[in-house]
Formats: sequence, structure tokens, C-alpha cells
Amino acid sequence: MSVTDSWVAQASGWAAGLGDAVAAPRLSILIFHRVLPQPDPLFPDEMHAQRFDRLMAMVKRAFSVVTLGQAVALHASSGLPRRALAITFDDGYADNAEVALPILQRHGLPATFFVATGFLDGGRMFNDTVIECLRAAPVQRIDLSEWGLGLHELCTAASRRQAIDALLPKVKYLTLADRDHFLRRLLSLAAEPVLPANLMMRSAQVVQLHRAGMEIGGHTVNHPILHVLADADAETEIMRGRVRLQSLIDAPVDVFAYPNGKPGRDYDSRHVEMVRRLGFKAAVSTSAGVATLGAHHHELPRFSPWDRHPARWLARLLQQRLMGGAPGFAEA
Repeated sequence: MSVTDSWVAQASGWAAGLGDAVAAPRLSILIFHRVLPQPDPLFPDEMHAQRFDRLMAMVKRAFSVVTLGQAVALHASSGLPRRALAITFDDGYADNAEVALPILQRHGLPATFFVATGFLDGGRMFNDTVIECLRAAPVQRIDLSEWGLGLHELCTAASRRQAIDALLPKVKYLTLADRDHFLRRLLSLAAEPVLPANLMMRSAQVVQLHRAGMEIGGHTVNHPILHVLADADAETEIMRGRVRLQSLIDAPVDVFAYPNGKPGRDYDSRHVEMVRRLGFKAAVSTSAGVATLGAHHHELPRFSPWDRHPARWLARLLQQRLMGGAPGFAEA
């Protein structure tokens, strides 16, 4: 028996015990962003194909995998399986279609993909502009003093990663206009490196996912922090993203993921009500937890362990499941 087969067998045994230990139906929701073809030296913890394949092999044996929309429908009819789990991806990276989709198909697993439509067809997320700018900068030092960060060496992968980690919190909570200004200034300071234009999905890849039986969900147009927008602008972001996706796949888009997703900081009850009023059947945050019966369908928690060893990854997932849902998600 191979090491992977051993992990899968162990996963199946743990999950069987879990089914006996957990009485009430619960929905674990995994969250992913990228699945790289191979490991990235700058971000060694980023998910890559070999690791994702091993994790999906365990998930296949240990859980009953459904899309988020299917889970909500089963939940409503009290038919949610005891080991229900949904796999979700945020943002709309091209590797979701190029790398993750074939792995999911090989294991016969459905998933839900939340796509920010403003970056389709050659766009780039703000965080990736920061990352790729500092990865490719042809300079050995950069002055970030105007953001209170001082001089940063860029001589090694570690020093470039340190600069990236310092910059990302500075840009995340800016308005869209201020974010654009920030990125233009950073590019200038970094001597205008050439950045990739193929990180995000093409429109045809969204259609490909849909035709492969995957669920497509809304994630706004420009991935703003909803909390920093005026209410009308926030609703427009949510609605326009959905309209674009529905026009691409010629089917309803019924589920949504809040950008960045921290309750109270990135979005609040106003945005939950917007999503509900616009007719979405469910929405997910990035607050850690497990959805239980009676959970608020428009503010569901998600949890993905970040452990490089597959068996420990699964153990953390099962431990979280046994702990139950996160507080604050019960229906009022």
C-alpha cells in the first residue's frame, strides 16, 4: 500500500468514527484560492497540484461532497448527509480551471467557484499586483517609507516575501480609487517590472467550469471591502458581478462569498441583508467554523486547515467538525 493509500484508509476510518460522534447534521465548507501546478518558492504553503490531489483523495473517502447550493437545498429538506462537505474557491484564478478542475473531475467531486468578474480576461487582483511586482522587481532595494515601512532589501526570496507581507495590509482596506493609486506608485518604486496578465480566468473558463457541473458563485466585480463602500456602491458591486456571471453561464447564480469575509470588519448586517434581498440562497464568510442545522444561510462559516501533512490536515478538519459551528451563526 502506498503512503497516499494509507492516508486515505486512515481518513475513512476517522470519518466513520466521526459519523457516530456527531449527531446533528453539519456542513464543513473548505476554502481555497489557488492550486498551483507546482510549489512556489516564494509562497511554499500555497496549495499545489500534488498536495491538492492527495487532499481530495482523502476528502472523497471521508465525506459526502456537495456544492454549496446543493447543501442548502438538502438542509432545507432535512436531507443533509451526516458527513456533508462543500469545496469552495474564491476570486477566479485561472489555475482553478487549469489545475484544480481536472483533479476534482478525476475524484468525481463537485465544487463551488466564487468569481470576481472585474479581473476576468487579463485582469489581476490587487494582492497579486503587489506580489508579482516585488517578485519581479529588477531592483535590490525598495523604499517604502511613504507607507511607514522604511527601506526593504530585495536580495533574496525571503526578503521579497517580507516586503510583500508588510505591504498587503496597507492596501487591502483602501477604497478602489486609493488602491489603484497605491499600486501605480508601487510599480514606479519597483522600476516598472513586467507583470503577468494570465493569473485570472478567462470568461470561457468560467463557462467550462459550469459545463463540467461545477457551481459558479458571485464575489462582486472588483473585490472591494464592502465595509469601506457606500451602501449603493456595495449593492452595485454585488449585483453587477452576479449579472455578468449569469450572462456567461446562462444560468442562475444563487450563492455569494463576501470579499475577504471577516464579519464586522469586512462586511456587516447591511451587506447580509443586501445579499438576502437580491435573492441569493446562501453566502459564505471566512469566519472559521462548521455550519450546523439552523445556521444562517447568508453568513456561513468556512474552515480549511493549513497543514502540509495530509493526515494532520484531515485531523484538524475533523477536530473542527467535532467542535461544531462557530458562535454567532444561529438564526435570529
